Amino acid sequence: MNTLKRYLRLYRVLVIQFLKTIMQSKIDFLMGLFGFFFTQIMGIAFLYLVFQQIPSLQGWTFDQLIFIYGFAQIPRGIDHLFTDNIWMIAWRLVMSGDFDRYMLRPMNLFFQVISEKLQPDALGELLVGVILVIRSLTKGILITDGVHIVLFFVSILAGAFIYTSIKLFFASFAFWVKISGPFLQMAYEMADFAKYPTEIYAKGIRFLITWVIPFAFVAYLPASFFLKSGTSAGIIGIECGIAVVFMCIAYALFNRGTHVYESAGN
Repeated sequence: MNTLKRYLRLYRVLVIQFLKTIMQSKIDFLMGLFGFFFTQIMGIAFLYLVFQQIPSLQGWTFDQLIFIYGFAQIPRGIDHLFTDNIWMIAWRLVMSGDFDRYMLRPMNLFFQVISEKLQPDALGELLVGVILVIRSLTKGILITDGVHIVLFFVSILAGAFIYTSIKLFFASFAFWVKISGPFLQMAYEMADFAKYPTEIYAKGIRFLITWVIPFAFVAYLPASFFLKSGTSAGIIGIECGIAVVFMCIAYALFNRGTHVYESAGN
């Protein structure tokens, strides 16, 4: 318990210091926030244009797809906000030897990486996701039952852990190959498939995004529990199980990588 309190106190101190640095350039902060917000709006506009020509997609209505789209953005935004610095492992920290500074401190290495910065740009993703989910609720999609509300937030949290675990898994390969950014980028971009029903994809792609890189469990599959009557709540349980398993695998790989890490020049 004392260790937890210590890390929470350290996290608060480190985040406050980081926020002071980014507020030195308020224009950059606002431009980044607007950029992510604009990107999400363009995705919604594309979906709207598609539905101008196709009234439904594999039986899914526009309002239902808007809910899935918004539902996907919330866990992604949470992951983006709190753990975006993992990207730096994949692209720079190992290659440049900057990871040395983490190794020299008497603190958990993963904690140091994620606490080094927040990514305020993620607020654009979170804002769009919340707006779309609220809009869907006004269009007849109901999450009023107490159990549904609890499962909604459990699913959001589990989805964020899945995003983080996938990111950490591919970033950790940098300890062996020095730069794993291209592999992480390729895997992470598959998350865009999760914004739409998996039925529209070929079997190979469905298997890939469901069981290999399980982005389907951060959006479409748990969202279907709230959209389709008769869908078992077990889908949320499976999502939580996948989040735990993948996080354990990713953290084990990261931990192993830190043991084989060599500073720059070796």
